[in-house]
Amino acid sequence: MANTFLNGSNILFTQSEIEQRVNEIAAQISIDYRGANLLVVGILKGAFMFFADLIRKINLELTIDFIAAQSYIKDASTGNVRLLYDPLVDLSGKDVLLVEDIIDTGLTMSKIIDIIKKKSPHSLKICALLDKSERRVVDVGIDYIGFKIPNSFIVGYGLDYEGRYRNLPDIKVLVSEDND
Repeated sequence: MANTFLNGSNILFTQSEIEQRVNEIAAQISIDYRGANLLVVGILKGAFMFFADLIRKINLELTIDFIAAQSYIKDASTGNVRLLYDPLVDLSGKDVLLVEDIIDTGLTMSKIIDIIKKKSPHSLKICALLDKSERRVVDVGIDYIGFKIPNSFIVGYGLDYEGRYRNLPDIKVLVSEDND
């Protein structure tokens, strides 16, 4: 099935709306983690833009690392989570903030939380740019949420469809040509 964008009318969040929300989240994190031993862990690949923008706005000393997990094929969750890359930094005693692009079913995040908890962090919180809660299968607590979204397949600002559209500055709903 071919996919396309329809005349820009399918923009869910503009670049300026995203930037404003990232600034608000970063300001709150800067307050909440004052005096902490903060390690911010970005979940690859989708969160890379959000992660980079967020950490540049956090007004604290921090360290970073990454984790990579895969649970999607094309536009559907497989229900199986594969860990592709594990953090290299020692997490014990650290205040870990996981940064994710989108949490929908919660399966991927649940597995990542289990992995991180086994590494004995001092604390663990979750920051997600997008929360698609109506698809939630596993309840995961999200401490910092950028936006709540409907059950649509979205792309842009790091989110992709088969590796494409990550570079879009806005977040858009992917619309099938068959739907117009």
